[in-house]
Amino acid sequence: MINLLLEPLSFEFMRNALIIVVLLGILCAVTGSYLIVQRMGLLGDVIAHAVLPGLAIAFYLGIDIFLGAFISGILSTLVISWIESQSRVKIDAAMALVFSGFLALGILLITLLESRLDLHNFLFGDILSVTSKDVIRTLLITLSVLVFVKIFYSYLLFYTFNALGAQAMGLPVTWIHLGLVSAITLTIIASMQAVGVVLVVSLLVGPSITAYLLVKELHHMMGLGAIIGSISGVTGIYLSYYLNVPSGAAIVLVVTVFFILALFLSPSQGILTRSQRGALQPMVEKDN
Repeated sequence: MINLLLEPLSFEFMRNALIIVVLLGILCAVTGSYLIVQRMGLLGDVIAHAVLPGLAIAFYLGIDIFLGAFISGILSTLVISWIESQSRVKIDAAMALVFSGFLALGILLITLLESRLDLHNFLFGDILSVTSKDVIRTLLITLSVLVFVKIFYSYLLFYTFNALGAQAMGLPVTWIHLGLVSAITLTIIASMQAVGVVLVVSLLVGPSITAYLLVKELHHMMGLGAIIGSISGVTGIYLSYYLNVPSGAAIVLVVTVFFILALFLSPSQGILTRSQRGALQPMVEKDN
């Protein structure tokens, strides 16, 4: 058993992959929790696909593609906010339009600019190809986002659950929103190489909604989500190594299994524990 755990660690690419997947488990849980409680899970999917035009332009200009992806991702959220504020269009419809529009623009730019951008890796990821440079970049992104959340946690908490109240109290809600969107965009950019944009939303949302079924406080949700995300990532990497299956898909499937277990077995919200909760309710009322 120990040999099964230690054998992959003899390879540098496996060590890099395991480090990154633990960092991403923490990072995705923290930012994904805000998406869940705001009922904005689709926003992660929008940003994940909206980075494509930025990737294409940055690749053509010979600059850091992650910088292009960040700018494009932020721009997509600004467009969504602008459409919502300037029209009767609801935010879900605006996100759907921006999602398809930015994705189409990205594909068009790749064709027109004759870009040699590897769409397969962009769509499906390849965490086993990460380098030490990628590990450092992911570590810096993770630390930056965690520091931001730690410093502004009370403001983010207030804004997340009562945006109108935060605005009435004089809080800089525009900057809070921009900071939160920036953190989510950085998380998606860091996760793209691991699982690709097709599966990035599962990694961003899956551990958070699993924790949401098990705990009630936001900070508990972040902590438990980080544990679930990290364990899922490590398990998925080992499954990928021994079964010779795509790493991104393996990670997301493990995340999905954790969610299904919580959905059925959660003590407070599980489907299979409803009868037990129903049986305990009369006893509690009798004691009171």
